[in-house]
Amino acid sequence: MRILVPVDGSTNSLNAVSFIASRQTLLGSNPDIELLNIQLPLPARACRLVGQDAIQRYYEDEAEKVFEPARKILQKVGFKAIESFVVGEPAPSIAKAAEKTSADLIVMGSRGQSAIKGLFFGSVSNGVLAQTKCPMLVIRGKATTEDDALRVGIAVDGSKYGRAAVRYALKHISLFGTGATFYLINVVSDYAGAVMPDMAGMALPALSEEEVLDLQREEFNEAVEPLRPLLAKAAIKAKEVCLVGNPGDEISAFARKRRLDLIVMGSHGYGRFKSAIMGSTATRIAATGNVPLLVIRQP
Repeated sequence: MRILVPVDGSTNSLNAVSFIASRQTLLGSNPDIELLNIQLPLPARACRLVGQDAIQRYYEDEAEKVFEPARKILQKVGFKAIESFVVGEPAPSIAKAAEKTSADLIVMGSRGQSAIKGLFFGSVSNGVLAQTKCPMLVIRGKATTEDDALRVGIAVDGSKYGRAAVRYALKHISLFGTGATFYLINVVSDYAGAVMPDMAGMALPALSEEEVLDLQREEFNEAVEPLRPLLAKAAIKAKEVCLVGNPGDEISAFARKRRLDLIVMGSHGYGRFKSAIMGSTATRIAATGNVPLLVIRQP
């Protein structure tokens, strides 16, 4: 597995490194991990005054200040990562590096933002999501656990994006640790809210309770049934979870209640100029919780 971890010396980026360092099963599989530092270009005037050699030494010294604490975190668990830096703008540089190295995963730390601000992962994280199709794991704050076996929720909705999330999780199962617990989560419609007017104009329930349950079971099975053979083939016993209501809110509430360590979900994504870069459900989850979110992008 090839993993790209952008670092800038901040607590948020070191949290991402610490998460990787806690993955005993993953590190035992000898993944290729690269720490990447992005240096903003110095003004052209300064470059002309001091010369190219001095500028290069400056960039190298600044990168070393960033790599040193990240390196120590990985050294504590006996792992040595590749280290590289580039000069440029952060988001496009990270996206380009992920494509160049054929990364299987980008892991980033993010301070996150409030739901009102719209940039739920911060400008750099959102920029990377908008410019790459590489799967991206965003750690918001410090990861809640350092246990190897994670409690993982995989959100599916019957679409190809949900199937992509399951396939990615199964292909890179070492990321979640030996003995990880998986929840296959689908959120169905609240058909109980359907009403119809009677002759007097009064709102009456359109469906009986039994009819509502039948529709919800049917919707759940349509989303989950195609995934069961994939899980069975991989010998993974996932706990199937049927929730009712708004997907973003219900998945966030379930993650808090069951203390999930990570949520995996597929997303079609949007252009960089749209506010909901990850899609409405992923954006809502990011806005209402701090659980690490692994977004599997699709064209």
